[in-house]
Amino acid sequence: MRFLHETGLIFWAHLRSNLRNPLWVLIGLSQPVLYLVLFGPLLEGVGAGLGGGTDPWLVFTPGLIMQIGLFGSMFVGFAMVYELRAGIIERQRVTPASRGALLLGRVLKDMVVLMVQATILVLVAVVFFDLRPNVLGFVLTLILVAIIAAGMSSASYALALATRSEDSLASVLNMVSVPLLLLSGILLPMTLGPGWLQTLARLNPLSHTVDAARALFRGDFASSDVYVGTAVTLVLAAVLGVIGARTFARENA
Repeated sequence: MRFLHETGLIFWAHLRSNLRNPLWVLIGLSQPVLYLVLFGPLLEGVGAGLGGGTDPWLVFTPGLIMQIGLFGSMFVGFAMVYELRAGIIERQRVTPASRGALLLGRVLKDMVVLMVQATILVLVAVVFFDLRPNVLGFVLTLILVAIIAAGMSSASYALALATRSEDSLASVLNMVSVPLLLLSGILLPMTLGPGWLQTLARLNPLSHTVDAARALFRGDFASSDVYVGTAVTLVLAAVLGVIGARTFARENA
């Protein structure tokens, strides 16, 4: 119970910080919305070749949800660098609070923010672009994104503690995020690419998560993509979570 209480305190403290300044939530949503408005209509004429049915929005929108989860979680480490510099982490070290609670509270806040952003994005697509996702599939997609975001956030915090510098953190994240984005099929399915590119994409675990999200979004719950993608997502999130937890505990010992 004490662990849950401490986790809740950290969660609410960081969530209140976001609520006091919601501009950053909107900034994180701005790029996916721009993709939705400016890039999405270009796909309407080629819907039949995109997979996931003839509606390109059922392919494009879950990819953008994954983009929110990926970039929104990978870059949370910059807040940790600020907290290190401001002495916040040092002050937390001398408290009896569980180190796991200090990390989990932050990760849960990140998950909630990303799910809110994803929901707003889908509402925009529903209202302005006549998107009609499977409702249960949409909820399951949010859960899937939240799981991978939890792992990515944990790893980002761990990397922030290891680098302790915005410049070093940005260099590592940019080096990792660009290949992950391009080889995940977030914007377009990798089935549209040549064979060698599809082979590289299959080595990227996030591509399986994206495939699962698209299958869920269109209501194809029996698809093998759902089972493979969910399993890969759970394993990846667990590995990243363990790395983050161990790094956080060691650095805050």
